[in-house]
Amino acid sequence: MEITVDDDVRQLILSEGRDYRICTSCTGPALVPTTVKRSKESDIKIPVGENVLYVSIVQARYIRRVTIDMLYGKEDLDSCRVFY
Repeated sequence: MEITVDDDVRQLILSEGRDYRICTSCTGPALVPTTVKRSKESDIKIPVGENVLYVSIVQARYIRRVTIDMLYGKEDLDSCRVFY
């Protein structure tokens, strides 16, 4: 199971200098900082520079690529609760 990470997602993580996670939301996979949704032991870990992109084991079954359109903003989180 290989998951690729688009360059713009890598750039986001590197420029922000923090870890991110792909978790499940009501509209599908959501890319959020781990300050919003913390990582779990079961997550798949993808190194990005000195940071990590965590992928929920639930989402890892369905995605093969992490894209910038998975990024959730505050307004998205306010209208849709993020799970897992």
